[in-house]
Amino acid sequence: MPSTPEIASTRAMEKEASFLLLFKRHPLPMWVVDKESLLFLAINDAAMKKYGYTRAEFLSMTMDEFASVDETAEAPDDDGANAWGPDTKLPWRHRCRDGTILEVESSWHDIQYSGRDGVIVLTLDRTEQKRVEARAREQANMLNGASDAIIVRDLQDCVLFWNKGAERLYGWSAAEALGRTTTDLFAREPDGTAEQELLAAGEWSGQLRHKARDGRDLVLSSRSTLVRNEDGAATSVLVINTDMTETKKLESQFLRAQRLESIGTLASGIAHDLNNILSPILMSVDILRGSNKDPDTLKVLSIIESSAERGAGIVKQVLTFARGVEGERVLLQPKHLVSELGTIMAQTFPRNIDIQPNFPQELWTVSGDATQLHQVLLNLCVNARDAMPNGGTLTVSAENVEVDDHFASMNPGAQLGPHVVFRVSDTGMGMSPETMERIFDPFFTTKEVGKGTGLGLATVIGIIKSHSGFLSVQSEIGVGTTFRVFVPSSRESEASAKREVPGAVSGGKGELVLVVDDEMPIREALVRTLKNNGYDTYTAEDGTDALALYYERREEIALVITDLSMGGMDGIQLVRALRKVNPQVRVVVSSGHFQKENTTILGALGVKQFLDKPYTAAKLLRAVQTALAPQAT
Repeated sequence: MPSTPEIASTRAMEKEASFLLLFKRHPLPMWVVDKESLLFLAINDAAMKKYGYTRAEFLSMTMDEFASVDETAEAPDDDGANAWGPDTKLPWRHRCRDGTILEVESSWHDIQYSGRDGVIVLTLDRTEQKRVEARAREQANMLNGASDAIIVRDLQDCVLFWNKGAERLYGWSAAEALGRTTTDLFAREPDGTAEQELLAAGEWSGQLRHKARDGRDLVLSSRSTLVRNEDGAATSVLVINTDMTETKKLESQFLRAQRLESIGTLASGIAHDLNNILSPILMSVDILRGSNKDPDTLKVLSIIESSAERGAGIVKQVLTFARGVEGERVLLQPKHLVSELGTIMAQTFPRNIDIQPNFPQELWTVSGDATQLHQVLLNLCVNARDAMPNGGTLTVSAENVEVDDHFASMNPGAQLGPHVVFRVSDTGMGMSPETMERIFDPFFTTKEVGKGTGLGLATVIGIIKSHSGFLSVQSEIGVGTTFRVFVPSSRESEASAKREVPGAVSGGKGELVLVVDDEMPIREALVRTLKNNGYDTYTAEDGTDALALYYERREEIALVITDLSMGGMDGIQLVRALRKVNPQVRVVVSSGHFQKENTTILGALGVKQFLDKPYTAAKLLRAVQTALAPQAT
């Protein structure tokens, strides 16, 4: 029977043989190194296959010649001095024979090998895992850098991923959003139809309305896609939401501007038709007044005339907005603007608003476009009216002001010198400081939908700046609002800017006048008025007939009165053709809507007399008299 030492020796040999066999055939790379010198003492087959070195090459190297600790990796959470000691899995970088760098995880244990203190090392290749993790981090960074809100949720609507774009859009941080449902975070209400389409088709796209954390309404272009596993089963939903809120606002504003432009065009057309209707009424009143002396009849005629003139005034206000902001600058007396505005407000504003026009007798004159300045004051007065739904006091005034250095320093854009300041003050609801900061922004309005475009004050500031002026505003909630509009003045007194007093109108002496208009009532009223006042007439209903008639009777016809807007040959084309027949032809042009470019063209063709429809018999006769005067040539 073997002795105990012999048994122990045999068992040790069997154990070593088993170890060597396991070491050699282990599927993972393993080696044994000397603990002091780090020389390789043994290499298994898997290590040679993995790294490409032969056994002899391995045994001729030390561990630190081809391996280094990955310093970019986090160290183990250990406060001890041997944080990288034995029995610890370490991240390493190993260099293969062909130069390839492997990201590996190593663990080692102390071992006695051939009578030497050694370390047995086992390595696990983590290269591909590291690449996947790096790619995942890169993709996460890319997703976080995206401007869109990118969200991943499970099929129960629980948020699994929430990028920085979602944080910026909705106001919830990722930590706050993860684990909550989208209905809790932003959805107004679950869209069952969209969810059904998503589950059926695997994807869905459309427009959604969400609410941000601070209560803002969001308009989103949303795209949802089902994410499936290897077996094809749906596991989650990828959602990409693009903020379209501002874009939709701009689209709405653009459509609103287009609508306003269309309204302006429509208003011009309607005004043209209304002027053609009102013109014969006003002229016929003068005709009837001359043939009737009955007091009651004359009273009725006065009512008809007053109503027609009031209608003409309303049409003029419509055209004020339709014509835009271009216009000719002339010397104006501000008192007349305020006075006309007071008349219009008295006729159109609610009776519970007390209108108080106020201006001194001596006002300096201003150089400007009467239509534009009228629009400025009317816009301000309309806003004041709307601020007093239950009634109140509306004051419109004008006064002379000398702008000095001190005043100019407190009002950006102000110029030194004399100004006329128009003041529009109400006793309405007033405005908050936040509202006052935005009142001149285009399309900003505090009125209900459909009751304001938000362009009124933006137009006001544009017109005032084009007149080299400036404005100021003061408001207090519950007290009222005051706008002050400053327009540079020429310092001229009222006497130098008084409106020209029309002279007496004398009748004709049988001069032949060609009347051209495509509206029969206007032609008949014109003919009757001219014949009653000593003129003879020919008529034509369009430009072509008028040109042919003038060519035949050019020696007889003293004056042509033509409408501007006619089918076929319009007024401008007719005047141009008449000038070719007779360069000295005398022409009066009438229209319900004179655009600046048209008056410029006609002026270049020698036309000096223009009649704004509707016009009275007196205005017609005065224009005819002026056009036939010797100096008119």
